[in-house]
Amino acid sequence: MIKMTFKIWVLIFFLVASLIAINPTGYFQSGVLVKTVVSDSAASESGMIKGEIIKEINGNAVKSMDDYIKLMPELTENLKPVNWTIETEEGTFEYSGLNLEMSVDENLTILNVGKNALISGITENSTLEEINNKKIESIDDFDSAKIEIEPKIELKITTNKGKRTFHASSIDFTVSSVPKTNLKAGLDLQGGARALVKPEKKLSASEMRDLIEVTKNRLNVYGIADIVVRSASDLSGNDYLVVEVAGVSPKELEELIGKQGKFEAKIGNETVFIGGNKDITSVCRNDASCSGIRECQQSSDGYYCRFEFVIYLSESAAKRQANVTSTLSENLTASGDRILSKPLDLVLDDKNVDSLQIDSDLKGNVATQIMIRGPGTGKTQIEAYQNAEASMKKLQTVLITGSLPYKLEIVKLDNISPLLGKEFVNNLFLAAIAAAVTVFIIVFAKYRALKYALSIIITVASEIFIILGFAALIRWNLDLASIAGIIATIGTGVDALVIIVDESEFKKVQYSIKERIKRAFSIIFGAFATVVVAMIPLWWAGAGMMRGFALTTIAGVSIGVFITRSAFGDFIRQIAKE
Repeated sequence: MIKMTFKIWVLIFFLVASLIAINPTGYFQSGVLVKTVVSDSAASESGMIKGEIIKEINGNAVKSMDDYIKLMPELTENLKPVNWTIETEEGTFEYSGLNLEMSVDENLTILNVGKNALISGITENSTLEEINNKKIESIDDFDSAKIEIEPKIELKITTNKGKRTFHASSIDFTVSSVPKTNLKAGLDLQGGARALVKPEKKLSASEMRDLIEVTKNRLNVYGIADIVVRSASDLSGNDYLVVEVAGVSPKELEELIGKQGKFEAKIGNETVFIGGNKDITSVCRNDASCSGIRECQQSSDGYYCRFEFVIYLSESAAKRQANVTSTLSENLTASGDRILSKPLDLVLDDKNVDSLQIDSDLKGNVATQIMIRGPGTGKTQIEAYQNAEASMKKLQTVLITGSLPYKLEIVKLDNISPLLGKEFVNNLFLAAIAAAVTVFIIVFAKYRALKYALSIIITVASEIFIILGFAALIRWNLDLASIAGIIATIGTGVDALVIIVDESEFKKVQYSIKERIKRAFSIIFGAFATVVVAMIPLWWAGAGMMRGFALTTIAGVSIGVFITRSAFGDFIRQIAKE
């Protein structure tokens, strides 16, 4: 009969704690996880938020991603593009789309024209007369026609947090499978891009924290999920920033972090406001009434589109602009408009994005609302529209987050394929089974005792489980380097356990069992110290790219020495006595 010693109880405690940390309840959880919800959409207005688990849609049970994928065609089969015929004072225009792609004011003046409508030739500031042969004589007529003609579906969604009911012309949320556990797969396993970035100068700890925070904010504002931004250094003392983003290409990542994003609005040589919340209190985004592509037209090199959006200045920035404009003279344009003698220049990364004429009415006035405009060009109208949209989104992001505090140099840029990671995990699983069987056979052949072979296998399995629990607890991403560290830990673990068994089984004449176990642990502690000392340089080597290997190896051998192997020693001591 095995006596439950303190060390064995400690092992049991950590096994239970690891089980709680890993939380494998996802294996028993049905449904799909809401990953993103479009802001200001019907879905968000109904109360749906990221992290909910959808259980049912329109009376249909959703137990997995397969159920959701099969259900989508049924839900969206009525969402077929409408052939729109729009009559304005300038003529009749036709295009196809799910939405009307425009709004009107009280005078039925067309505003906020969308991409398909814009390409058809509809321009802003023209007067709307008919929609699909329906006379439009008021805003009520416009709203009625829009509601009547635009295709919509009614969604009745049951989640783990309640019921959501709304009508929508598109599925304004994304979903994924419910995570099986709290273990997080690293970039090597799920795919994406990784950048190793070097600041222009040596940074202090606080400066590096600021850089990490601003970089995270910029990526979050841009709409990217699943990001990791952390500091790293190499053995030479160089500081780096490691940026890992799942699901994007290296080119996209380079665009997001490769430039400082230093924005200045200048009148002459005077900077009147800069990007960031110090000067800018709010930026209009995702709101067609104050943000969008307003004009597209043909040019000598292809097509030209213009975006515009409203920003709101702080009182101090508005006063600064008023002081600068108060000294400017007024000019008269060819069209008879009165403007100030100097324009407002929009400068991004020391490059002039656009120059805006300043109306004479703003001279010396404290104006907190400013309209920002910029261009987008392309060989086709669609390309010009998309480029203008991308430029607007980038500029909005920079204005919201401010510039990165330092210029960055991309030292290394990697593209990670998720297929490679999946294949590696499958092979690793098979290799682990093969290794366990091999170890069992060798140990059994050596000692001719099933109790020793089973004890070693169970102890090694416990060690791995506690390492995974530790990784889940600290939300560490398990990448290929981390998995390699676990494999290294298994090797040192089996070696240490064999030493304990040898000492307890084959030197009975010289020492007592207690003394023999102590001799075994003196050898194990020596090996433990050697491994830890060897892993510390790897924490910094290669700018910390081997950090996962170093962390899991140090954690693994520490867990082995202080938890699993101590309990194994007590267990073997009792078996040897028998």
